[in-house]
Amino acid sequence: MENIKLNIEKSLGFVSKEAIKSYATRTAEANKMLHAGSGKGCDFLGWIDLPSSVQTDFLEDIQTTANILRNKCEVVVVAGIGGSYLGARAVIDALNNSFDWLQKNRKNPAILYAGNNISEDYLAELTDYLENKSFGIINISKSGTTTETALAFRLLKTLLENKAGKEEAKSRIVAITDAKRGALRTLANLEGYKTYVIPDNIGGRYSVLTPVGLLPIAVAGYDIKQLIAGAVSMEKVCGLETPFEENPAAVYAATRNELYKSGKKIEIMVNFNPKLHYVSEWWKQLYGESEGKDNKGIYPAAVDLTTDLHSMGQWIQQGERTIFETVISIDKANRKVVIPSDKDNLDGLNYLAGKRVDEVNKMAELGTQIAHVDGNVPNLKVEVPVLNEYYIGQLIYFFEKACGISGYLLEVNPFDQPGVEAYKKNMFALLEKPGYEAETKAIKTRL
Repeated sequence: MENIKLNIEKSLGFVSKEAIKSYATRTAEANKMLHAGSGKGCDFLGWIDLPSSVQTDFLEDIQTTANILRNKCEVVVVAGIGGSYLGARAVIDALNNSFDWLQKNRKNPAILYAGNNISEDYLAELTDYLENKSFGIINISKSGTTTETALAFRLLKTLLENKAGKEEAKSRIVAITDAKRGALRTLANLEGYKTYVIPDNIGGRYSVLTPVGLLPIAVAGYDIKQLIAGAVSMEKVCGLETPFEENPAAVYAATRNELYKSGKKIEIMVNFNPKLHYVSEWWKQLYGESEGKDNKGIYPAAVDLTTDLHSMGQWIQQGERTIFETVISIDKANRKVVIPSDKDNLDGLNYLAGKRVDEVNKMAELGTQIAHVDGNVPNLKVEVPVLNEYYIGQLIYFFEKACGISGYLLEVNPFDQPGVEAYKKNMFALLEKPGYEAETKAIKTRL
């Protein structure tokens, strides 16, 4: 099978090919550090060889659990935040029928998400919707005490037990959590929930190929064996033995770091297919949380084109020249729509009659690239043959491996996120959580 490909040609007018090639030794050293576990954050490198270590019986167990939920539930709610839901949502939304949620006789449960915000209106509307639905819950939290997720799970668990009874609710709740510790592990053991483990050596934003992502994706009806197979193939492509020029993760890491050195402080992830919106959201967390520290790091942003060309397009074309773009380009559409002719031609579109919509989209993509490069915006392109499980598995591992290499090139720890705790400390103090009395007193003097 083909592989996804990285094309950096439209960045070479801004940084030289020689400058990028000069990273060969450093990217090789970074790659070796990842595999040897000799760099910063070495306790969180379990994702490196995860795809090739996944066993068939493990995937079959996940599929069995998914089938139980699929048979029992019209709706399955994934409760999690950040890496505990973004990876699964990225894959599911990329593969889903865009209007699946409107179908009355869908063959797969609708997948909804909670625990990623603290909006009272959202939770009220969600529980209203679930009131007349047979639903299940996949609760994803290492600690079981993350405020957003724990709050949502408490509400959903109560609703499910009131509707279905406590015994039936147990069969519709799956906990993905720590192997031994934490509030969710304790609750799961007490209640007898089916559980899966979040490995200690894999951080949330790298966890999509663990049960964190695999179970929701399987419940949604997608082939997790093919997802893993794609990741395995990219694990080999981005391995230690691959020369720099043939290793897309190394070249991507080198190119973006050289662009950063040249003053390009913002990377915009671009797609021309709305199904990829949450791939960009997952990528934003992966790179933002991995690199944004020590007063360093490229700012990760994203746009959905052509939609955002009518809003953000002006700024991208003529705003401050601190940006570069990485475009995820899908070679072949999965469906075919041909533009019809119209005898009156009032919209002036008869020149497109007989063409596929995807051909028009591809010309929009090419025209945008030309315009933006002419406007001094370097462009990188990740070429994906078709949207399916195999190539999404490749895409996930490519971005993960490149992120690890890139973080080491930047000389930060790409596997911690100490800054995330700052808002939590303030929130707990303002809510007067037990144990935060001193913080509560201190913060009230600032209000």
